[in-house]
Amino acid sequence: AVDDLNKAVLDLVGGPHLCSRRWIWEQYDHMVMGDTIGRPGGDAAVVRVHGTDKALAISTDVTPRYCYADPIEGGRQAVAETWRNITAVGGTPLAITNCLNFGNPERTDIMGQFVGCLEGMGEACRALDYPIVSGNVSLYNETNGSGIMPTPAIGGVGVLKNADARATINFKAEGDTILLIGETKNELGASLYQKQLLNEDAGAPPHVDLTLERRNGDFVRALIENGQVVTCHDLSDGGLIAGLADMAISGNMGATITLEDDLPLHASLFSETQARYLIAADAATAEDIRKEAKDAGIPVTVLGMTGGKRLTVNSGAVDLSMGDLATAHNDWMPNFMANAS
Repeated sequence: AVDDLNKAVLDLVGGPHLCSRRWIWEQYDHMVMGDTIGRPGGDAAVVRVHGTDKALAISTDVTPRYCYADPIEGGRQAVAETWRNITAVGGTPLAITNCLNFGNPERTDIMGQFVGCLEGMGEACRALDYPIVSGNVSLYNETNGSGIMPTPAIGGVGVLKNADARATINFKAEGDTILLIGETKNELGASLYQKQLLNEDAGAPPHVDLTLERRNGDFVRALIENGQVVTCHDLSDGGLIAGLADMAISGNMGATITLEDDLPLHASLFSETQARYLIAADAATAEDIRKEAKDAGIPVTVLGMTGGKRLTVNSGAVDLSMGDLATAHNDWMPNFMANAS
């Protein structure tokens, strides 16, 4: 485990995998005709549909390190991640397209990656009622005989029945209760914690339980559609602490968190267990949600409360100012591009 959790969090949110992409997207027109109402930086883009109350939600995802460690799980996860991101803004996922990027398929290991990823993708599409309607394949992606990581990029689209009833990731009000939907397991294999902070590539990626994905996601989507939740973020790369940091940075608002599970603290913070969402709501609504989740058999945990200008976990085990978090998150990409030769 890393010794300095504060440095670990700053290194992740201010590193190449999780840093802000603002330097890229602010250079093109992402507000075509003023119709992009869910802007870059959230879980999914949201674009209004003219002449209706509806909007489309769009997300593109893949985690190549999962696909390399276990192609079947990686294929499942790529599909499930787009489904989860669309769900997290309140959309009902409809269909996906794909761009299957691999090395030389004449090599048995590469063909094995290709077949495994397709198998996992198919399982996820069937379980989530989320069909593939188009796609393309790009093979022989190699440099000096070494293939790229298996990268079956998935583009998902969904629909919001009411564009006004949508969720965004930013904390919005002081004193809101923060809830975790879904159970956290000790799943650090193929995680960003392992790859970026420990410089290791060992272990299996997190398991994708497609039944849990659908159950937890349908529950969260209903909360958004019912107007109970307007603050939501799915958990993926970087785990719980990365999700909390995203929400805090986006809302320029801190939070006080207490973790009481049985896992080691670094596992609670950085595990990339799937089928999880963070939501925030006022205390009364949060209590209603907690009861609804319990009645539905869905794991729900009260993590803490929004407010202040620091993100703290377990009485200071992590204690970071909003200024330090935002600076780390926003500065990596511009600095990298300024120094690129």
